[in-house]
Amino acid sequence: MELADRAVGFVLSFISLSIFTYYTFWVIILPFVDTDHFIHQFFLPQEYAIFIPVFAGVALLCFLCMFIGYVMLKSKKKKA
Repeated sequence: MELADRAVGFVLSFISLSIFTYYTFWVIILPFVDTDHFIHQFFLPQEYAIFIPVFAGVALLCFLCMFIGYVMLKSKKKKA
């Protein structure tokens, strides 16, 4: 079981580091690169650099609110 936990932790760390590196390069470094450079074909337009995190944050907030509401309803039924 410990080996599986380590593998999952490694995979999650690798994915997080990859996303962080991609996003950092996309937002901080890419605006200083010429628009006709071939590296631009690997990235979405700059507008999505704001839309994607905002959408992900709103989705996470909605999920957390639904989860908290579900737990509150479940605990209320348990007391009654």
